[in-house]
Amino acid sequence: MGGAGISKVPFNSSPRPTLGVEWEVALVDKTTRDLSSKAAAVFDACGDMRAWDGTPQITKELLRNTVELVSGKHDTVSEVVDELSETITTVRRAADTLGVDLFCAGTHPFAQWSAQQLTRTPHYDELIERTQWWGRQMLIWGVHVHVGISHPEKVFPILNTLLLSYPHLLALSASSPMWAGVDTGYASNRSLMFQQLPTAGLPFQFENWTQFEAYAHDQMKTGVFEQLGGMHWDIRPAPKWGTIEVRVCDGMSTRTELSALVSLIHCLIVDLDRRVESGETLPTIPPWHVQENKWRAARYGLDAIVITDAESNERLVTDDLMELLNRLEPTAKSLGCENELAMVAEIPKRGASYQRQRRVAAAAQGDLVAVVDALVKELEQ
Repeated sequence: MGGAGISKVPFNSSPRPTLGVEWEVALVDKTTRDLSSKAAAVFDACGDMRAWDGTPQITKELLRNTVELVSGKHDTVSEVVDELSETITTVRRAADTLGVDLFCAGTHPFAQWSAQQLTRTPHYDELIERTQWWGRQMLIWGVHVHVGISHPEKVFPILNTLLLSYPHLLALSASSPMWAGVDTGYASNRSLMFQQLPTAGLPFQFENWTQFEAYAHDQMKTGVFEQLGGMHWDIRPAPKWGTIEVRVCDGMSTRTELSALVSLIHCLIVDLDRRVESGETLPTIPPWHVQENKWRAARYGLDAIVITDAESNERLVTDDLMELLNRLEPTAKSLGCENELAMVAEIPKRGASYQRQRRVAAAAQGDLVAVVDALVKELEQ
């Protein structure tokens, strides 16, 4: 791959493994618990909110029922989560006056996609015009984590190995078992919905940055996307920010789980970065194993048996997770997030969000309004 006429993709390298997070939250009516398209009014009430580095702290999304909370660039998990906590408090105050509560999960238990209002921008208009029915189905929310990388040639060695931990991240964060009033039987329906978009899903495992530049050239020349932001991979390079962006996780309704998953992602990437620096050749697994692991985690969540290596060995995801957390402890200490990383192990004990939602639905004899009530309460706490 590569050759004459291929444009370079500049990567704004980050000298430190800085951290930034985007947290998508939805608006629900205080009475009906259905989604509410009052995002524009919430934005007006909040005013121009910006982080210390000038980053807008709240941004619009495709649907007018959604507010995306965006952190500035930080060095530690606690700094990021503290900032997002302050932002969500401001947004909650604004929403409260409009008869709206905040809600976060990968999907809403009973809302209908056809009733949702779209945010009108040239980018979103073009997305819907191109993707039609599937684009309108994207009634989903997630968490995106950026970690700074010091050189573009590190990006794909790290990204390719990070795919080994894909099912762990998805199973821990899975919070979308229900769709349009039906229990889908999946822990994360969101992850499988999102991959229906033509530029979404699992990333390609390129060997180096030059191969990625050739790919980007081909995609832009053939009109698949006009800018790199149109590449919606589950894990992707973000050259503008000099980061790897992990978009695997379903929406999270508790600050504790947000802190835990952000710390796990930060530790995973920094550990792999340091191993690349030391000259280690990092392990990978074939794309067909990555694809199967994604499906198993989406379907079975924390009960998934995942493929752990290129030799096709398998293990229960929670057993593999405990070993992974032990290995990452020194990295967590060096990053100042050992307490947050320790909270990852609590998620299987308490039950992941998809499990908690099903418990609430069963106790309420299938009343999904009770599930929304529980999720709103979790986010408030």
